[in-house]
Amino acid sequence: MRDARASAPGKLVLCGEYAVLDGAPAVCMAVNRRAKVSITAVDGEQHRVSAPGHSSVEGQFVVDGGAIAWLQGEDDYRVVDAAWHAIAPVTKRGLSIELDTRAFVDEASGNKIGIGSSAALTVALAAALTQSGEILEPALHAHRLFQGGSGSGADIATSLTGGLVEYRMKGAAVSRLRWPAGLAYRLVWSGVPVSTRVKLEQLEKSGHDASRAALLDAAESMAGAWRSAAAVMSQFPTYIAALRQFSIDHDLGIFDAGHGQLVSAAAAAGLVYKPCGAGGGDVGILLGNSDKQLDDFMNDRKGPGCQVLDFRLEPEGVLLEQR
Repeated sequence: MRDARASAPGKLVLCGEYAVLDGAPAVCMAVNRRAKVSITAVDGEQHRVSAPGHSSVEGQFVVDGGAIAWLQGEDDYRVVDAAWHAIAPVTKRGLSIELDTRAFVDEASGNKIGIGSSAALTVALAAALTQSGEILEPALHAHRLFQGGSGSGADIATSLTGGLVEYRMKGAAVSRLRWPAGLAYRLVWSGVPVSTRVKLEQLEKSGHDASRAALLDAAESMAGAWRSAAAVMSQFPTYIAALRQFSIDHDLGIFDAGHGQLVSAAAAAGLVYKPCGAGGGDVGILLGNSDKQLDDFMNDRKGPGCQVLDFRLEPEGVLLEQR
């Protein structure tokens, strides 16, 4: 195995969250914050893992008959364990693996920003271990192992592909979309990190099939709106209403952490605001017809939950450099 560096972008789900698990399309955007992985061959059979900014523990493991035996750091590096099981890389030497997700952390608070760091890291790690960019299936497998079997794969597909993506869980179908001309956006950080895995486990225990079915229908309609700015702006209020009822029925808190207030204020100003996290915090997106309109709106809002992120749509997906 040659030395390699790989990186992959984070993502935001713009519509289709949760409904994607029931077969609806999800539309996601890659954002220009990248998880980075560096792999270097070292002498000996022992593999080492480090993650600056995430853990002070150096992971150490050996591979015996294809099975990983951790000497230390197993709890800190479950993503490596999952990727190794999914990919089963062949190497005659030990590897030094460095994982870097510092771009996904808010510098002021030290909190993780909810833009899919684990998926981006999984994609970058899969690319480095396979020495290939054709990694959708192994990356999906690795991330599901890491998440205990939950998740749709939309985050993996977006990190792999980059840009604006429509994703369907059946067949892991991925389509690239163009960002609608004339549609301005700002990304807003609530300041509150959320565990998507916890929210998915919560959903599995709940009922309320009516609002779940309504969200699925709304997601189908909303996905088709991404062909024009006017359609996005006109369709989103209906989708947001369905998402709000779904959140209430399943006690997910999608509109908590100030998101609900921003939805109402944006609507009153002729804009659209939508939370993009699994519930309880993370990031939202503000949409309108001009940058000035959006900036004027956000300039009137100060304090926690109103931090505009300097994040943009990332056109490139996974990048691999072999040495």
